[in-house]
Amino acid sequence: MSADDGEWWKSSVVYQVYPRSFADSDGDGIGDLAGLISRLDHLARLGVDVVWLSPVYPSPQVDNGYDISDYQGIDPVFGDLATFDRLVAELHSRGMKLVIDIVVNHTSDQHPWFQESRSAKDNPKRDWYWWREEPTNWRSFFSGPTWTRDEATGEYYLHLFAPAQPDLNWENPDVRRAVAEMMRWWLDRGVDGFRMDVINLVSKDPALPKALDDGDGLGDGSAFYTSGPRIHQYLAELRARVLEGHTGEVLFIGEMPGVTIEHAALFTDPARAEVDLVFQFEHVSLGHQGDKFLAGPLAPGELVDCLERWQRGLADVGWNSSYLGNHDQPRMVSRFGDDSAEHRVASAKALATVLLLQRGTPFIYQGDELGMTNSVWARPDDFRDVESLNYWDANGHRDPVGVLQGLRAMGRDNARTPMQWDSGRHAGFTTGAPWLPANPNHVEINAAAQYGDPGSVFEHYRGLIALRHTSRAISHGTHRQVPQEDPAPYCFVREAGTERVEVWANLSSRPTTVRLESGQRRTLAPWESGFTLGG
Repeated sequence: MSADDGEWWKSSVVYQVYPRSFADSDGDGIGDLAGLISRLDHLARLGVDVVWLSPVYPSPQVDNGYDISDYQGIDPVFGDLATFDRLVAELHSRGMKLVIDIVVNHTSDQHPWFQESRSAKDNPKRDWYWWREEPTNWRSFFSGPTWTRDEATGEYYLHLFAPAQPDLNWENPDVRRAVAEMMRWWLDRGVDGFRMDVINLVSKDPALPKALDDGDGLGDGSAFYTSGPRIHQYLAELRARVLEGHTGEVLFIGEMPGVTIEHAALFTDPARAEVDLVFQFEHVSLGHQGDKFLAGPLAPGELVDCLERWQRGLADVGWNSSYLGNHDQPRMVSRFGDDSAEHRVASAKALATVLLLQRGTPFIYQGDELGMTNSVWARPDDFRDVESLNYWDANGHRDPVGVLQGLRAMGRDNARTPMQWDSGRHAGFTTGAPWLPANPNHVEINAAAQYGDPGSVFEHYRGLIALRHTSRAISHGTHRQVPQEDPAPYCFVREAGTERVEVWANLSSRPTTVRLESGQRRTLAPWESGFTLGG
């Protein structure tokens, strides 16, 4: 992909909204679409171009909406289709676009498709899901086996995630047609793109081979379903069907756990017409040691080296998506920065500098523009997330102190505490009782306190976003690292034509000295970052 072919998403900044935790309009303690609409001026003030909306479909909420029971509706807790249409109109009137989350590797077990599939072995939709008389030994992403016996027919169905999230069988062409038809329905409703959840898991090895036993009867089956044998065919086919007869550019984002740089270059190669952007997991998996809840501290330069590998790997073909936090990750300033009182603001700014000035389309997760941090979790039952709760049930008995520490550091609920709008009760998120308590530090860390403060994290983000909109070197230019003796800082140059931007960021809590490409030496305080513009 050349640097000059001008797709709108290359120069855009995307902002992810997790609606359950963003803004509550009716006092029931759960964020909703009307609440989001009421806060769109915050996004306009920040300067973002695209809103990525996490699922708002009808759902039993086993996995907070990533278990969908109706692909063409809105869960009443979030509003209705009329409110959704109003959201689209309000965004478009402000010059912003809307990307919606689509989860089509699996459905809810309450989806009518699965209800039919489980009803009888000879039901026409039986083959829309994976059924077997004998299960394999694959381990679920959410702990435990990936197969559950269904009493109705006595057979087992596959679920890579929770038992309430049965996997669709993409080997069946009727499934693929139904998914494409549903996505076209949303496109006709005015959305501008799709973020497709774990989309590289939809092609399984039809033989469903047994995995190597880890010693407890279960094993890692990911080799048999990650970027499987027909994944490229499925994605190209899906895109072609969704876009048939449609004019205008639609953004296709593929979330792809386990994807390699080599695979990502194929997936995002415009000549292949599969997806425009890939969400890869390599950098957010650093230090996991095979188990994310056992993650240790990162070595100096470990994050820099990983980000740079992806910059180089997709420099000539494809395009990077840049993110450091989302609804599935701990807060980025707690994970990759230093959330102490001394360094929180500076580290949030340094990470933002890297996020927004490196090559690729940047994604901001709600609250990161305020420097929001991980929350306080006193007990295991404080958590709401199914992944954390299942992990505690499976492992808490062996090391309760260590497991709780891991959940506090890496649990997904850290990203799902209410958006911190002001210093008032419940952070201005709701007038009722929030579904998840607000972080106690909202008294100091909130949007109202940062608007107009030139030293705030919010205004730093706002300035960087404005730079992306005015600098061709940042939005479309080449990326070149400037290596340093100290591995902790990340220094790079962005260029387009005669325009040149040099960027530096000390990603550590100690001072360091860097040598810029011009030969100038600059001493940086802990987490100090900045850039120079030239031409």
